[in-house]
Amino acid sequence: MADVTTNNANRSSNNAKIRFITTTALMAAVICILGPLSIPIGPVPISLTNLAIYFTMYILDTKRGVVAYLIYMLIGLVGLPVFSGFQGGPQKLFGPTGGYIIGFFPMALLIGLFVDKYYKKRVLCVIVMEAATWIAYLLGTIWLAVSAGMTFKAALMEGVIPFIAEDLIKMVLAAVIGPTLRTRLSRFTELN
Repeated sequence: MADVTTNNANRSSNNAKIRFITTTALMAAVICILGPLSIPIGPVPISLTNLAIYFTMYILDTKRGVVAYLIYMLIGLVGLPVFSGFQGGPQKLFGPTGGYIIGFFPMALLIGLFVDKYYKKRVLCVIVMEAATWIAYLLGTIWLAVSAGMTFKAALMEGVIPFIAEDLIKMVLAAVIGPTLRTRLSRFTELN
């Protein structure tokens, strides 16, 4: 009897590991597919990366969502063209828009921590996504100002102000669709 219980526990543990790897890799792939899609409007393009992150944090828990984003960053760092404009490599990550890419990490972490508990509270989720996105905005603006030799105000005008409205639309879209995706995929991802 003990062997059967041990085998079932091992099988369950292996299934959980496979599920963790599969769902994390799948969402990393989604970020890699949406991340390069962008519209160049200046030094900072309109990108779908943050939309992919918002949805990732709804579909996965915080740990898997953050790992999925880190996988995306590492894939881009080694040179695969997964960053905006189908670019990759250290020159993109450490270039003028690299602060936004790096800033998406703490953004994803904060969104994930909130969404894990309150994913059904759509308005609050939008508020948290907005607040967390300002972390990416701040890091990106500082990075852009330093790397491009701009004033903070000029970097803010180039790298943040044109994106506030469209980013808010992405957040609302994620907050409206995200809970449904989370509920429907919960059996596969083992979420609430």
